[in-house]
Amino acid sequence: MVLKSGYKGVVGFVFGNDNSGSSEDSYIERLLDRISNSVLAEDRKTAITELQSIVAESHTAQLAFGAMGFPVLMGVLKGEQNDVEMVRGALETVLSALRPIGHAKRPTNEVQPALMNTDLLSQESESISLLLSLLSEEDFYVRYYTLQILTALLTNSQKRLQEAILSIPHSITRLMDMLMDREVIQNEAVLLLTYLTQDAEEIQKIVVFEGAFEKIFSIIKQEGGSEGGVVVQDCLELLKNLLHSNTSNQVLLRETIGFDPLISLLKIRGSTYRFTQHKTIKIISLLEIINLLIMGGSEADPQKDSNKITNKTILVQKKLLDHLLMLGVESPWAPIAVRCSALRCIGDLVAENRNNLDALSSKVLGEEPEVEPALNSILRILLRTSSMQEFIAADYVFKNFCEKNMDGQSLLASTLIPQPHSTTHAPLAEDVKMSFGSMLLHGLALSESNGDLETCCRAAGVLTHILKDNTQCKERVLRIELEAPTPSLGGSRATITPGLAAVVLGECVIYNKSSENGKDGVTIADAICQKIGLTSYFLKFDEMQRSFLFSSGKPAESHKLLTRFAAAIMEGIEDVSEDDLSGPTNEGHPILTSIFDSQFVNFVKSLEVHIRENIIDDYSHPKTGVAVLPAEMEQKDGESDKDYIKRLKAFMEKQCSEIQKLLGQNATLAEDLSMECRSGNSQTDPRSGSGSDQVQAETLRRDLQEALQRIEMLKAEKAKIESEASVYHNSAGKLEADLKSLSDAYNSLEQTNHHLEKQVEALKNGETSTTTDIESIKAKAQEEAQKESEAELNDLLVCLGQEQNKVEKLSARLSELGVDVDKLLEGIGEDTGLPEDDEGEED
Repeated sequence: MVLKSGYKGVVGFVFGNDNSGSSEDSYIERLLDRISNSVLAEDRKTAITELQSIVAESHTAQLAFGAMGFPVLMGVLKGEQNDVEMVRGALETVLSALRPIGHAKRPTNEVQPALMNTDLLSQESESISLLLSLLSEEDFYVRYYTLQILTALLTNSQKRLQEAILSIPHSITRLMDMLMDREVIQNEAVLLLTYLTQDAEEIQKIVVFEGAFEKIFSIIKQEGGSEGGVVVQDCLELLKNLLHSNTSNQVLLRETIGFDPLISLLKIRGSTYRFTQHKTIKIISLLEIINLLIMGGSEADPQKDSNKITNKTILVQKKLLDHLLMLGVESPWAPIAVRCSALRCIGDLVAENRNNLDALSSKVLGEEPEVEPALNSILRILLRTSSMQEFIAADYVFKNFCEKNMDGQSLLASTLIPQPHSTTHAPLAEDVKMSFGSMLLHGLALSESNGDLETCCRAAGVLTHILKDNTQCKERVLRIELEAPTPSLGGSRATITPGLAAVVLGECVIYNKSSENGKDGVTIADAICQKIGLTSYFLKFDEMQRSFLFSSGKPAESHKLLTRFAAAIMEGIEDVSEDDLSGPTNEGHPILTSIFDSQFVNFVKSLEVHIRENIIDDYSHPKTGVAVLPAEMEQKDGESDKDYIKRLKAFMEKQCSEIQKLLGQNATLAEDLSMECRSGNSQTDPRSGSGSDQVQAETLRRDLQEALQRIEMLKAEKAKIESEASVYHNSAGKLEADLKSLSDAYNSLEQTNHHLEKQVEALKNGETSTTTDIESIKAKAQEEAQKESEAELNDLLVCLGQEQNKVEKLSARLSELGVDVDKLLEGIGEDTGLPEDDEGEED
């Protein structure tokens, strides 16, 4: 058979060849032979009893049995079902072959016979079908041993047995019937179904279809509910498997028996309730089931979101929030694990659910007259607790309360009203009657001198949630004057605090998009460069990245469901106390450890790269504060020469100021580069020659080169302006020559006019009869000459005025650029000039 041939190789490897003469091998062979071939029933029963005894105690016998015994015993179970005693003995022997022998530790690399026997038996679907058929037998022990065998197979070969059971008709129905059997078998069936339904969605659906929810809660009620023992714990674990990432099963639970039986298990009876170990484990399991309902199902299920909303709404309607607040906030005698689980459930229950958020914000705890809002109580836990787990859970509540809840953020921010100095510095124990905001500000004001800087850090975390993505709250908080505490984080301060400060400054350089002059990211980069230098600034990043906390950053661990085996080792629910957190260096401080997870470490690494690139880009392509536009260099319409010269002068002063600023930046960068080169020659740190330092040096060189190129461009612009000025001066000389010729023509016209006037005078004296005609002719000629001369003179004056304006502008510009205008104009216009007016001109 396959069972026997499959294991001959293994047996030969362990014991030698088939003729090794092993005593165990020979003894088991003789016992199996007696079971198969003995005529006497008593002899066969005695042989099976002896076989069970040796297999239960010897690893060698277990291995030898797997090679030869399964075919024989499967034959007994199949052919001798009428002999109950033989069937019992066969089942018990099979069970012994599948259970590890735990009385002695064996090397991990040694063959594990129990695992190999499990693998061998699970391969035979006929054997699984035979075992399932035995669940219908009337004998109690037959059913009991059969369930234990199936549980053992599921423990060591889960996937294969799940597939085999799915392929066998009515197999799950037979297993579900065991839940209605006698108590011992019922309990074993619950445990078997727990293993069977792990990560098996199809089996989960079939089990629920067979009425699993009703039967589970019926068993829990029979066992005493939350007061019950390990059977209740197994039932809750089975319930978790059925609801885990299974939306359809959650809907079926909600629409059939509802959530009431589940929520009722969370009720605790006043302050006298005693949390034993088993009760604690059961409460935690219940809270995990509640959390599964809050999550809504599998991420891949398209109905998850709608199911999540419905579940959250119904759970709050069923007063779940009251029970959670009782467990997590109002029960200081509850174990830390219970309080933390309850707080996490509160955070998940209100996340992104408007009605639930309003419900939490309106909840008040305590009895009159000592009542206060639930959020105040949670904040007090966050600030006061010595448990780091409880602090993280309380912070999770505020994180989810403020996430995408601007109204809630504004509600909390509205209570941030500074208190008198005496109240601010009062002991933390006196915060009972404070408002939420006063308590938070009180925590923020605590410092190392008060011995409670950690409380300040926790309060700052809550304030971060209130301000996240809420401009209105940020503006409100900025108006509050608060004395900041002196930061100190133990031995890590020398590297962590400057590193975190560098991270904040870097974010300001990258993300500050303010258009207001003197408040943008470039200004911050200039301040960094001038105050500490880029080399020292980026050195803070390097020092922080070499620290223990940074190098040991781990991903945030996801919350794992509590299993039966995890519960078995929970002898006590312990927690980290303040004393455990103290140390000579505080390198492992929980707050720092929670901050420096892998996500934050990767963020800092990428941020450093972005900061370098941003500074390089700003210095390589500086945003000039003075835009040079050709249109603005021209004189505007209606602008006087004085105003035009004044505007050009202001423009040149701004450009000179910008050039000086760039020169200052270049000098600083050059100094940093020089220091980098000097330190590079003497530094022994192996990181001194790293790629980051080379990139930094290259950045400085590029910055200096870009600045020098900009200076050369300004020099070229100055030369171009001087060349244009020379051209304009030459043009001015030509215009002056034209002006002289026009003046000569004007003088000629004046002389002609004078001559005509004399002729007219002579004619006037000789012939009076024609006086009138002569006068009219004279007037007409004089008018025409006057019009012609005036037109030419006006044209001449316009040209002269334009050229004179250009000469004045260019002279002013050349003076600004440092050119000696008088020397340049020397020799121009000496041969030209306007003739003096004719002294003989008559009126």
